[in-house]
Amino acid sequence: MSKRLNLAATVAAAAAVLVSAPYASAAAGPEHPQPVVTAASTLAPFDWSAGEVPENITVNPDSTLTVSMLGSYAGQRPELVRLSAHGQHRTVLVTGVLGDGFTGNTRGSDGTVYYNVWSKDASRAGVWKLPPGGHPSRLAALPADGLPNGIAIDPAGRTLYVSDSYKGTIWAVPVAGGQARTWLTDQALAPVPTASIPIGVNGLRYHHGAVWVTNFNQGTLLRVPVTAAGKAGRLHQVADGEVGIDDFNFLSSRSDIVFAAVNTQNKVDVIYPNGTKATVLTAADGLASPTATAVRGTDLYITDAGLATPHHAQLQVARINPDGLQDS
Repeated sequence: MSKRLNLAATVAAAAAVLVSAPYASAAAGPEHPQPVVTAASTLAPFDWSAGEVPENITVNPDSTLTVSMLGSYAGQRPELVRLSAHGQHRTVLVTGVLGDGFTGNTRGSDGTVYYNVWSKDASRAGVWKLPPGGHPSRLAALPADGLPNGIAIDPAGRTLYVSDSYKGTIWAVPVAGGQARTWLTDQALAPVPTASIPIGVNGLRYHHGAVWVTNFNQGTLLRVPVTAAGKAGRLHQVADGEVGIDDFNFLSSRSDIVFAAVNTQNKVDVIYPNGTKATVLTAADGLASPTATAVRGTDLYITDAGLATPHHAQLQVARINPDGLQDS
């Protein structure tokens, strides 16, 4: 396997330092019950040798699931795949170029799928879109020496936010098209240069008027308010001590409780807004290099990249105890 493909592997596994005081929220706290999660089961197995290395997941309104496949880790072409609600049927939406990787994906209200293409080719690196019934096209270019990772769209459907794990940057991309601009660059988003895998800002979600991100090397969950002018507000550290943290999602649209995939530790942690944490799933539940989580009602989905031998790449589902929804 080439050096480049090995790097792709470690990046798929991944995806910060001193910041301001932790963000506090009335949405959750020690007085609220911890969401209890049942043991995860396999919803859909993937063929790792064929490049089916799941990196990110979006739950669609019709309960189907859109999964980004990195591809390059296994020396194959990346794919964007749609799975049925029960994982039994799959449709390949987009097949990429050998050597590239598909990382984060998200969905617009009109059904357009937006996804990141990680490529050393400047003509392909950036944010791409797939309209319903249409063909993929690049929406905005991003640096070929960067690593576009997490992606999310704002509620108004006007701006896409993209984390760049190499450059320690969050990009803002107009949905209508146009040049990407630097929304925020900060030491809290940067990778640790001396780390064996220099990966900084990784997972990204837009939630409650803020862009939330993780930092893989620094093991942090961060919250950046979006001002009325659309600029980045003061960055807050929500939690730390989660080295290897990848992508994440929230208990519900009204709750600030996070389910975080901690890739290198083969676990999923619940993180409360006050910074307290609890592990709810581990390798004993079948987790294998978890890259992302998604929530639909009481279903918790986890994508496992299966980076280590025997490369058990899969999509898992666990059940959240409804009592855990009381705080939302």
